[in-house]
Amino acid sequence: MRRIHVGNALSAFGLGFTVPYLYVYVAQVRGLGSVTAGLVLAVFAVAALIVLPLAGRAIVRRGPLPVLLAALVTAALGALSLGLSASAATVLLSAAALGAGQAVMQPALATMIVDCSSSETRSRAFAMQFFLQNLGLGVGGLIGGHLVDTSSAASFTLLFAIEAAMFLLLVAVMVTVRTPRAPRMEQAPGQSGAGSWKQLLGNRAMVQLCVLGFVLFFACYGQFESGLSAYGVEAAGITTSALGTALAANTLVIVVAQFAVLRFVERRKRSRVIAAVGLIWAVAWAVAGYAGLGHGSQTMATAAFISTYALFGLGEAMLSPTLAPLVADLAPTGLAGQYNSAFALVKQLALAIGPAVGGPLGASLHGPYIVAFLLFSLGITVLAVRLGRQLTDVQNQPSLAGSRVVTQSGAPAGTVAAAEA
Repeated sequence: MRRIHVGNALSAFGLGFTVPYLYVYVAQVRGLGSVTAGLVLAVFAVAALIVLPLAGRAIVRRGPLPVLLAALVTAALGALSLGLSASAATVLLSAAALGAGQAVMQPALATMIVDCSSSETRSRAFAMQFFLQNLGLGVGGLIGGHLVDTSSAASFTLLFAIEAAMFLLLVAVMVTVRTPRAPRMEQAPGQSGAGSWKQLLGNRAMVQLCVLGFVLFFACYGQFESGLSAYGVEAAGITTSALGTALAANTLVIVVAQFAVLRFVERRKRSRVIAAVGLIWAVAWAVAGYAGLGHGSQTMATAAFISTYALFGLGEAMLSPTLAPLVADLAPTGLAGQYNSAFALVKQLALAIGPAVGGPLGASLHGPYIVAFLLFSLGITVLAVRLGRQLTDVQNQPSLAGSRVVTQSGAPAGTVAAAEA
């Protein structure tokens, strides 16, 4: 588990070097224009949507480690090629390789965490993963910002080379990992690829969780660098430096609050935690509304806008020990990889649609934008409450697993009491 966490930190550190500067690199440094830069960002999303269904099947059949190693090598080649590319065609092909590799890493690493943890320790393991990812992205972005020079393509080549080196270093770390042997699909007679997808779609709780996950990622992550930032600049008069401070506040809240929040979350029902996140984010959108639509001073508007990102960070810290462990607990034996990939696919779809919808809306229709996403946040609360009705007691609150009044299968306490009588 320690090696897996080191791997998460290294991959995030590498991505932090390049992700914030990708648009500037393609559009300005390589002189390929804003259209090509936009296409590169779209290619990342399309590549993820193509490979994730295949990745789930591969993880189930071959195990997460071989799939992760293949993804890391692909991402390293894509990153190095992107740093050397000077034409639109090579930039797009390199971005496709980097995006595909990056997308497959997520469910592969998540499945390795599932294999190395129990239902009682899983929330803490995923909280640590999220903490290290944000810390790695923040530190990588900070160092990358001091190395980059928009007048020198060589400085960007160095950034992409460092990113590729981080992926290859992660390969060296991961080949030393010996995870517990988990059941694979070939060990389960009668399970075909189509059958496993049919089984997943027949799991009402998992389907509801995917719908909820789409709304979560659409209403939060899909707005960070598109709709919400456009709204802040156009409606609230936020400067680029203040926008950077807001993003830093989001990361700082996650890093500082993650383990304090974990103690609060571990003993509570997951559905209620997610419902609370919806309410917190509704408050965040209301504060954002004040920043852009209120009539206070520019200082107050800036403070409110930064507070919006901080409140989003608090909600993210509550979700990290909740969502991924719940996906793992809903997955039948041997299918954790497929369930992780399906949820990652939903996330990527939301991240692809979110900016396309939120960007134009946030830039021009300020009032409707705030109202719409405030309602989306309240919808998260409603969907979370409905999801709770589909979960067993132990799936909803793993801390009950050791209780004498709840069976390992999550049967209600009354059932056990009647059986004992």
